[in-house]
Amino acid sequence: MSLNNQESFSPPTFADQKRKTVEVAEFTEDGRYKRKVRSFVLRTGRLSEFQKNAMNQNWHYYGLEHQNQPFDFKKIYGNDNPVVLEIGFGMGYSLVEMALNNPDKNYLGIEVHTPGVGACIAYALEKEVKNLRVICHDATEILRDCIADESLGGLQLFFPDPWHKKKHHKRRIVQPRFIQTICQKLYAGAFVHFATDWENYAQQMLDVLQQEPCLQNTSNTNDYIPRPDFRPLTKFEQRGKKLGHGVWDLYFLKTTE
Repeated sequence: MSLNNQESFSPPTFADQKRKTVEVAEFTEDGRYKRKVRSFVLRTGRLSEFQKNAMNQNWHYYGLEHQNQPFDFKKIYGNDNPVVLEIGFGMGYSLVEMALNNPDKNYLGIEVHTPGVGACIAYALEKEVKNLRVICHDATEILRDCIADESLGGLQLFFPDPWHKKKHHKRRIVQPRFIQTICQKLYAGAFVHFATDWENYAQQMLDVLQQEPCLQNTSNTNDYIPRPDFRPLTKFEQRGKKLGHGVWDLYFLKTTE
């Protein structure tokens, strides 16, 4: 057998296994498949060798696994700094930049697509970022099982899947129940920061956020804020701006009530 053939049959690495097990099938007691309405489509794109190596060699430091008890953030990060959670960080470049620019905060990113997780870890290594951890799992299950109430200093959700067809709007992550869960996980004074380039989704986000009594809009016009300098401009957003696409930022604070 040639070397190339031997390589093609090499055992799967940790990153390969993670790529296949992000979404776990669930079944009812009588054995029927339980279909979930999820806010994402699991696109198991090709995991490059660069991304794979970043995950395999550095998961022990940057990676966190789903567990059935809350994370001990002080133990994980080694300090009491505020923890900011970002859901759906894509390739992770803006998340790493925020962690680099804000060493007084700890960042926790959730992403279900393994190429993005690998790219994020690789960029964090390049920038020598220490105040960042990543999770490759369904965010709703992480929030339910792993995040203690009143333990987060902020929640970021930038350019989530808009599910632009009306019949698919139920798949959008920003729904009243999701916001209620987020509010339970934030302590008083913590922030919620959303951004989207779909005006229809921006309006839905605004409506849902304004319905939550524990949140207060920071916008002077009670709707959207100008793009803040502290949110890094992504390549995706830069491309959209050149095409004339709008972007809407929403920034709310959890009140003490």
